Amino acid sequence: MADEVYKDDGLVFHPMDQFIVTPLFGGTEVHWYTITNVTLWLALAVAAIAAMMVFGTRGRATVPSKSQSIAELAYTFIHKMVEDVAGKDALKFFPYIMTLFMFIVFANFLGLIPMAFTTTSHIAVTAVLAMGVFLTVTILGFVKNGAGFLGLFWVSSAPLPLRPVLAVIEIISYFVRPVSHSIRLAGNMMAGHAVLKVFAGFAAITAVAPISVLAVTAMYGLEVLVSFIQAYVFTILTCVYLKDALHPHH
Repeated sequence: MADEVYKDDGLVFHPMDQFIVTPLFGGTEVHWYTITNVTLWLALAVAAIAAMMVFGTRGRATVPSKSQSIAELAYTFIHKMVEDVAGKDALKFFPYIMTLFMFIVFANFLGLIPMAFTTTSHIAVTAVLAMGVFLTVTILGFVKNGAGFLGLFWVSSAPLPLRPVLAVIEIISYFVRPVSHSIRLAGNMMAGHAVLKVFAGFAAITAVAPISVLAVTAMYGLEVLVSFIQAYVFTILTCVYLKDALHPHH
């Protein structure tokens, strides 16, 4: 049985193959206009969100259905997060933050379906989301505060000799935000799915099959939790950055 997992040239299963971008309608080359597996699962995430948030709540019943209950819970959860973290004046940006959270959490959960593609495991997807947040927050900061937005980088509570050094550190950390924001999400999703594939591959070895099945079950449960947590972390960091744009001197 071990020969089914190992060959002379190495492993039969390749954990990273699940992240390969492939055209849906044949061919091997991928261009900017090519419809790929990424395109499909991005569209499915949007369709799933629309199904729950639009069609699932259209009745607006006094006694809500399951889909309406989940939609209302998500709405209340993100609304409270924005208000608590960024303040009441940030609620005008609630639709944008709500959209971010719903897209990420649905993309993460859809990626847990067997044979699915996890779009948020690709830096190309998460980088676009992170750059959108970064540009929005930066433009908003200057529009609302003008040159006063630069006060975000000046630590007035520190001793005067240290302020220029801290200002340089703050500027560097500010421009690193989209990098850490995107890599955190993509890295966690990719790592978890790769480990799942490794444990699943060892299920073909009779001697370790029971352990492998238990490991896959435990990892799958952990990935469900991680999928939600990563969407939550991405969203709450967006709220923190929004607060900096609205109140740079705080």
